[in-house]
Amino acid sequence: MYTFKVLTEVTKQPTFTPLYSKLQVHSDSQSLPSGSRTGPSCPVASSVRRRPAAESRPECDMNGSQITELPDDSEQLRPHVVSLRRAALQAYDLPAVGTFSDGFLIRFLRARDFDLTLSLKLLLNYLHWRRESPEISTCLSPSSVFGLLKTSYHAVLPQRDHAGSRVLIYRIGQWNPKDWSAFQVFRVSLMTSEIISRETETQRRGLKVIFDLKGWSLGHALQINPSLARKISSVLSDSFPLKVRGIHLVNEPIFFRPVFTMIRPFLPDKIKQRVHMHGTDFHRTLSDLFSPDVLPPEYGGEGLGIEEVCQAWTQELFQSENLLKQIASHPTGDLSTNTGDTLISEENETMTLTEG
Repeated sequence: MYTFKVLTEVTKQPTFTPLYSKLQVHSDSQSLPSGSRTGPSCPVASSVRRRPAAESRPECDMNGSQITELPDDSEQLRPHVVSLRRAALQAYDLPAVGTFSDGFLIRFLRARDFDLTLSLKLLLNYLHWRRESPEISTCLSPSSVFGLLKTSYHAVLPQRDHAGSRVLIYRIGQWNPKDWSAFQVFRVSLMTSEIISRETETQRRGLKVIFDLKGWSLGHALQINPSLARKISSVLSDSFPLKVRGIHLVNEPIFFRPVFTMIRPFLPDKIKQRVHMHGTDFHRTLSDLFSPDVLPPEYGGEGLGIEEVCQAWTQELFQSENLLKQIASHPTGDLSTNTGDTLISEENETMTLTEG
């Protein structure tokens, strides 16, 4: 199955900085002091304390990479889920929801290999950008950008790569900047991210992205200002529960480099190391990284054609429109907290909090 995402035009482009990057981190205390909840104007405590390295993950005989392979209902995940929920509820005010579901928290734990401190940082940044950027987070309607989608601008390929990663393609030349703002185009990425982040295998294996920059023009460049560059970089690098395994640029013109130079400072070092520029000779270089059955023929593979996979993904996205709208309207995006589902760790958490 596929799925997709998009959004509508906005007039304001506020600056976004990941909340957690502003917080003072210490290495000599517990991660979050009790009673540190704050109100809507400041969703996280002003000082978050990092646990010593030995305490950043509950005691376990398995490392983070091994734990991430366990199923969602594994008893061995329970202490990790309990710890993250407890820390998050101490740090974030949830008057409309009251808690986080297990499945929702597991996304953030898997994205950071079950390191509690890093998972909490990611979760708080995700909640923060949703609250501080309603012009993006509250509009996840594929119908609002149907015209862009029908140009075969974007696809998630049906085949995963050899490592199990999802492979996404964005065809920048299909985006007419006179018709669609950069914010609307960015929302396409957010919709796709919301959908694939719900897939267990994608939580484990992450994603790789191919940006085809054929057709990049001055009109595209003028859409990307420093504020938007910061927002895009922040949300996709340290505010969304997905592992970005690789970013591949093909057909990039020389005059694209100033835009990338503007975005690059906002990227974590790990992401910078995963950006690869292939130029126009990408058929050969991409084939060294992806098996032929994964890529469309237009990118040197033997899979389905790019037009076909783009339209198939668009169809799946529209089938997910109601789900995306529910995510957009929810205070945290955690839809399980609306359904009354029993938390697998609820009883254990109650005991832990009582004993603590």
